[in-house]
Amino acid sequence: MSGFALCLRALTWWQAALCAIAALIVNAFVLPRLAGGSLDRPVDRARGYPLGIVLYPLSVLLLILAFPARLDIAASAWGILACGDGCATLAGRAYGHHRLSWNPAKTWEGLIAFVVAGSAAGILLAWWMSPTVVPVPPVAFIVMAPIAAAVLAGLAESLPVQLDDNLSVPAVAGASLWLASLVTMDAARASLLAVAASAPAALAVNTVVAIGGWRVGTVRASGTITGWAIGVAVYACTGWPGWVLLFTTFLAAAMSSRLGFRRKALLGIAEERGGRRGGGNAFANTGLAAIAALAAVFTPYHDAALVAFVAALVTGGSDTIASEIGKAWGRRTYLVTTMAEVKPGTPGAMSLEGTAAGVLGALVLASLATWLGLLPASLVWCAVTGAVVGSLVESALAATLEAPGIVNNDMLNFINTATGAIVALGLTRWV
Repeated sequence: MSGFALCLRALTWWQAALCAIAALIVNAFVLPRLAGGSLDRPVDRARGYPLGIVLYPLSVLLLILAFPARLDIAASAWGILACGDGCATLAGRAYGHHRLSWNPAKTWEGLIAFVVAGSAAGILLAWWMSPTVVPVPPVAFIVMAPIAAAVLAGLAESLPVQLDDNLSVPAVAGASLWLASLVTMDAARASLLAVAASAPAALAVNTVVAIGGWRVGTVRASGTITGWAIGVAVYACTGWPGWVLLFTTFLAAAMSSRLGFRRKALLGIAEERGGRRGGGNAFANTGLAAIAALAAVFTPYHDAALVAFVAALVTGGSDTIASEIGKAWGRRTYLVTTMAEVKPGTPGAMSLEGTAAGVLGALVLASLATWLGLLPASLVWCAVTGAVVGSLVESALAATLEAPGIVNNDMLNFINTATGAIVALGLTRWV
């Protein structure tokens, strides 16, 4: 199916969009009748209609609409979806013997096949489409960006959730390729000396803190490694002020998890393993901030990247504070989608006490970012608003998608921080 992506070179974006719409109509209404159910997976038969073959052209359409001026990104992400995901399934079934520790339903063989096949298809299509881009993308982007996108998309595909791969894979691949397209050699060269000067301190400080966090029991081994890598990236790219904000956010989350722990444990809603954070939780809450920190030095958009960096940390930290305070002292909790009263700890539930604590936490963290010189005082309200919107979006998705296993808590946390960053950037651009 990725062979059709070759046609994008001869089409304008609106012509490509019309073709994708036609494919969506055919897959939704014509193909199921012609196939007579022979294309349905067991899960499709259980729900009564084939969802995957509809989401596939829909994802292609969304890629085209998202990147009308960069159809090379749409084509490359399309190739990663078609070849990477398909080869992962075939390789996993034929040769899969080594299960992934975070998802026993997937195998290392399938993940490796995804990365290899997805990278090859992504590079081929990025090269094929490069003449349509002005200026022509550098060779480094054509080769390296699809590989990085295939790795990240493969990891997303391996997560133990029921979110359809036809949505998650192109979303991650497209976003990764777009971020890579912002990188310029001029920006990288201009920041190289500053990053190199910060690197020794970044390594030393984060090694000490990571070991200390592991020994006092605030993080697990995976959280130690992931947190160390994120901390090094943040310190090297934003200096000690960015690292202080990152550490304060982590400290606020760790402390709020311990508050009222006995009550949470009795209700069965306490964080697993005594509140010790793992690698998935660390990346979900602070991974986007690390990406924004890297964007601040490797792209020409330093100021905007810092806004995203601050907003992501403020959103993630305030959401954890709201959740943990609500569990500990919330008198009544309500489902955000229906406003019906539910038990504490119910996915998507919010309490007045937790919400107030979250807003206050967002204000404190955003004010700290201003004091550290990371965010202009006039934009504090943008970061706080982003945090509030992110929390509402996360609660709505948790109430509807977490219980059936379509998404998990880590994915919701990442969506939360991404929403907060996007809203803050949008408000910043507006003002």
